[in-house]
Amino acid sequence: MSLTDQLARLADFEPAPYPVVSLYLNAQPGPTGRDQFQTFVRKELPARSRTYPANSPERESLDRDLEKIASYLETDIDPSANGVAIFACAAGELFETVQLTAPIDRHSLYIGDQPHLYPLARIESQFPRYAAVLADTNTARIFVYAMGELVSEEEVKGTKTRRTSQGGWSQARYQRHIENFHLLHAKEVVEALERVVQQEGIDTILVAGDEVILPLLREQMPKHLSDKIVDRMKLDAYAPADEVLTTSLAAMKRVREETEREKVDAAVGGYRSGGLGVVGQEDTLDALIKGQVDELLIASSVRELQAVAKGSAVQTASAAGGSGDEPLVQTVAAGEAADAAPRTVRFADELIAKATQTASRITFVEDSSLLADYGGVAAMLRFRI
Repeated sequence: MSLTDQLARLADFEPAPYPVVSLYLNAQPGPTGRDQFQTFVRKELPARSRTYPANSPERESLDRDLEKIASYLETDIDPSANGVAIFACAAGELFETVQLTAPIDRHSLYIGDQPHLYPLARIESQFPRYAAVLADTNTARIFVYAMGELVSEEEVKGTKTRRTSQGGWSQARYQRHIENFHLLHAKEVVEALERVVQQEGIDTILVAGDEVILPLLREQMPKHLSDKIVDRMKLDAYAPADEVLTTSLAAMKRVREETEREKVDAAVGGYRSGGLGVVGQEDTLDALIKGQVDELLIASSVRELQAVAKGSAVQTASAAGGSGDEPLVQTVAAGEAADAAPRTVRFADELIAKATQTASRITFVEDSSLLADYGGVAAMLRFRI
């Protein structure tokens, strides 16, 4: 199951009157080659359990979760995983795990009444699915990456050409012969790329190639394909796989940094003109609820989101059946979530859940200044009502 599908499943989990555990772990090996998260788990999980009354239904549900989590961490972690996320609620029959090649920066634990999806959605935003095409006039390799790891690789081999005097060809005729082979190869590469893009759901393409093949590829590409090309890399067609990964990740990071200001400017400009843009927490949430949002732009740190305004739609929803200020199940957090007000964390998760449920793209904006005047949230819209 893809991370996008797992996010969708978790976003559909209804708030429960029992503790819901969201555990994020950095699973990168330490200096001794061993995982370093066990100390955090042994300390934090029992401490959080003790915040619920002994023998209460909430405590019993949580203790079952902690036992299952401990067993999973002991036996089921893939050695290649650099990040692990676990979502559990025994009473709600929830136990969802995610193992990632992409790293999770630090351990964190959040216990509330619904899954804490903000960190997981941020990882998906930082490591999107993309294709990298390395080509020359004879060979092309098409790589598909997702979550910082190779998903698939395809090779397209052209016809090798060499100069020969057989048949008495003139230089001009020989040159036309070579150009025809190059053109045929370019067409085959484009056909293969189009198939990969459709099968893998690719929105972003990186290319690398020599001065002969790249113009031919551009000429043969339909507009919907060429529009997906975001950067040209300096790589040989036969570059080692690890070099392709490192270079392409750096290119994707650079593209993300260059385009986030453009996206925020587009949302703000659309809002100013009464067009396809919206800014601010209340209006953005309202647009998400109505299914208007094409792309959600949200601050990259939950701490950068301002507290939800009193009387907001999300506060009313989160407090249903309670005192009007807090959800039924207390929020107990460690890690980044502990640095923000529970209401702010809950609002962040509400935005992510609504965006996921309505198939809106989510972009986490790393430059905090870009969204600072809008409560850390803006969006580009599909339509106006």
